[in-house]
Amino acid sequence: MADAMLQRFRAKWRPVRAKKTRQHKNLKSGSDSIITDQALGNLSATAAIDIESPARRALYRLLRRKGAMIGLIVIATFIVLALFAALIAPYDPIASSWSLVRKPPSAAHWFGTDDLGRDVLSRVIYGARASLMAGVISVGIALGIGVPFGLLAGYRGGFVDGLISRITDAMLACPFLILAIALAAFLGPSLSNAMIAIGISATPIFIRLTRGQVMNVKVEDYVEAARAVGNPPWRIVLVHILPNVMPALLVQATLSIAAAIIAEAALSFLGLGQQPPAPSWGSMLNSAQRFLTSAPWMALWPGLGIFLVVLSFNLVGDGLRDALDPRER
Repeated sequence: MADAMLQRFRAKWRPVRAKKTRQHKNLKSGSDSIITDQALGNLSATAAIDIESPARRALYRLLRRKGAMIGLIVIATFIVLALFAALIAPYDPIASSWSLVRKPPSAAHWFGTDDLGRDVLSRVIYGARASLMAGVISVGIALGIGVPFGLLAGYRGGFVDGLISRITDAMLACPFLILAIALAAFLGPSLSNAMIAIGISATPIFIRLTRGQVMNVKVEDYVEAARAVGNPPWRIVLVHILPNVMPALLVQATLSIAAAIIAEAALSFLGLGQQPPAPSWGSMLNSAQRFLTSAPWMALWPGLGIFLVVLSFNLVGDGLRDALDPRER
C-alpha cells in the first residue's frame, strides 16, 4: 500500500520537475544569450575604437601638438601672403623712389624702405613667394629622383644596390650647401637653376632613407605573402612597400623644405639665386649688409621671415614624426 502511494506521488510530481527544469534551462540559456550579446557589443565597440583609421589617428595626435599647430598657422599665413601678394602688398616691390631712400618704419611704410627707396614690406611679401616656391619645388625634385632610386636599390639589392649606394655616398661626402653652390654656379644664376641645384643636392638624403626603409619593410610577412601569391615585383613595391615608407619620407620632406629655404636664401645672398630687382629674402639681406647700423630694418624683416618659416617647418616636421610614430598611442 505504501509502495503504491509513493509511486503515485512520483508520477504526479515528475512532470512538474521536468517543466521547472526546462524553464530553468531556458532562463539560463536566455541569460547566457543576453550576456553573450552584451559581451559582443562591448567587443565590437572596443574593436571600433582600436580599428580606427591610421590617418585619422595620426591627425588627432598631430592636432594635440601645440608647436606643430603654431607652425602650421605660420606656414599657412606665409602661403596666403605668397599667393595673394599682388592684392596684399601695398606698393610695387620693384618701384624705387629717390626721395624715400632708407626711410625708417612709418605709417606709410610699415617696414621702412631700402637703399633704393623701395617698400620693404612689399618686398618681404613677394620674397615669401620665391622662398616657398624654391623650398617646395626643390624637395619635389629630390623626391622625384631619390625615391625611385631608393626603391630600386632597397628592393633589388646586389650590384644595383651597390652602384646606387656608392654614388650616393660620393654625393653625401660633399656638404649639402657647398654642392648646391657649385651646381648653381655651373648652371647659371637664376631662381630656377637654384631650385634644380638644391633639389639635386638633397637627392642623396632621400635615396638613403628610402633604401633603408625598403630593406626593413620587404622582409615583413605581408610582403612575403604578396610575393608568394605571385604578385609581380613592381606591384609589390608600389602597393605593399611604398605606402609603408611614406610616413618617413613625409617627415623628411617637411624638414628638407626648411633646409631648402635656407639654401635658396644663401644662393640669393651670393647672387646665384633670384636676380635683382626681383625680391628675395636672400638678396634683400645682401643689400642690407652695408647698412646694418644706419638702416637695420632692411635686414631685420627678411631675416625674421626666414627665421619664422624655417622654424615653422621644423616644428611641423617634429609634430609629424611624433604623430606618424606607430609606437605612440
